[in-house]
Amino acid sequence: MTKFTTHTMESAPEASKPLLDNSIKAFGMVPNLHAVLASSPAALKVYQVQHEAFLNSSFDADELTVVWQTINVEHECGYCVPAHTAIAHSMKVSEEIINALRNKTPLPTEKLEALRDTTLSILRNRGRLDGEELARFFAAGYGEQQVLEIILGLSQKVISNYTNHIAETELDAPFKQFA
Repeated sequence: MTKFTTHTMESAPEASKPLLDNSIKAFGMVPNLHAVLASSPAALKVYQVQHEAFLNSSFDADELTVVWQTINVEHECGYCVPAHTAIAHSMKVSEEIINALRNKTPLPTEKLEALRDTTLSILRNRGRLDGEELARFFAAGYGEQQVLEIILGLSQKVISNYTNHIAETELDAPFKQFA
């Protein structure tokens, strides 16, 4: 396997440098995922735009974490599962939710369980939901907006999970405790 470049500010393409500055502002560092994505300024930009859009969706911190980690765990992403565990802690998501997502055990509420089930169904069935699945999701208190926002979160996670699989992105030091 050819090793993908983990860029620094000095080695990154010029068009990626302001995007890496955005990473530093948002995370206090350049996460290795962003450093790898920097090889393609377009990919890094889209990833950052999707991340910001998903953060500003209608989902609260618990729900954001459910969507992100459901996808990360299903994709078996050795980078994103620990990274989003750290992010969940910083967002004050409970250990109960964090552990349930990582261990594929029941979530504390039916609403969060419906969100996980719907996210998994969209992922596993390539964007297809049957009427019963959609009705259960709506009965849990969600609507059309949230279906579309799951798709937004999924598109973000496809970029990161697939990049990490192919590039074998090294886990950043702050995330290693959650590996």
